[in-house]
Amino acid sequence: MTDNQKHASSNPNRSSNLTRNEGRASRTAFTVLIGVLALVLGACSVDHSGQDSSKETIRIAYQSFPSGDLIVKNNRWLEDALPEYNVKWTKFDSGADINTAFIAGEIDFGAIGSSPVARGLSAPLNIPYQVAFVLDVAGDNEALVARNATGIKTVADLRGKKVATAFASTAHYSLLAALNQAGLSADDVQLVDLQPQASLAAWQRGDIDAVYTWLPTLDELRKDGTQLIASRELATAGKPTLDLGVVSTSFAKDHPEIVDTWRQVQARALTTIATDPNAAAEAVAAQLGAPKEDAAAQLKQGVFLTPEQISSPEWLGTEGSPGNLAVNLQSAAQFLAEQKQIDSVPDLTVFQNALYVKGLPDVLDQ
Repeated sequence: MTDNQKHASSNPNRSSNLTRNEGRASRTAFTVLIGVLALVLGACSVDHSGQDSSKETIRIAYQSFPSGDLIVKNNRWLEDALPEYNVKWTKFDSGADINTAFIAGEIDFGAIGSSPVARGLSAPLNIPYQVAFVLDVAGDNEALVARNATGIKTVADLRGKKVATAFASTAHYSLLAALNQAGLSADDVQLVDLQPQASLAAWQRGDIDAVYTWLPTLDELRKDGTQLIASRELATAGKPTLDLGVVSTSFAKDHPEIVDTWRQVQARALTTIATDPNAAAEAVAAQLGAPKEDAAAQLKQGVFLTPEQISSPEWLGTEGSPGNLAVNLQSAAQFLAEQKQIDSVPDLTVFQNALYVKGLPDVLDQ
């Protein structure tokens, strides 16, 4: 059951209606899925600029966290490299929403956290997509922060408190890991499902006590909050999270040359972050609508791999030798299963097959 379905089933009125109409359960479930999808896509921001209706369209889901993906978008590198195609960028608030869009066949590429990917590759979702790139490894760019007014100083102090995070995101996964590390469970706190901007608004109203989220919202919370733990610390403790670039399996099969080009411009963005931080900050600032100094500071909080590292055994690996990222994703699925977030843990081969390593590392060297 997805998180959206769980929320729907918790409504007693809806539950009674479904009971009276059991014969229409399948039709009702389909209608609910379409309604949820319409809300998700309707809430997204789509960039249709410069599109030619006679061209085939590459559909990309992105999120507003500081990364090479924003550099690629801002500099129009993919558009320049593939002039024979339209490139449609659609902004999403979380990985859960991107998973929904993939299920509906609405997107071809997506920037999504490792926890939603582990969930997406597991039952009941079983989304047919593959990991083709590592955008970043979460460091200090995702963290758990408590409002100063609450007097909360440690994760253990959260018992009985209202804690917000975006469900089915890497922040949600990290929050559960942080609670577990502190001897607490999800039942020991009042979990609230809020996207980053909604959590900031609830924070400012005093409706919640703490939030686990990511940049740029995280920096706003830090202004009058106390950081309890960051994803960098959880990674050291064996619970790493990442932002990944995924591609629809069918799209990769039909258009491997486009996937190669997409990986190449993403690798170019990583090189820019490492060798020309000023240009990287300018591009990210333009996409976030933030001062360049803020974008530069936010980029420094993430961990960005080199193109060579991405094709190493520790991460994606190469053809015939899938990397350790598959083990990382299975570990995330194991934790999600223990937390009753998914039904069961897929075999390691499921995650190994979900690593798109065709042509690596040669593609990234071009």
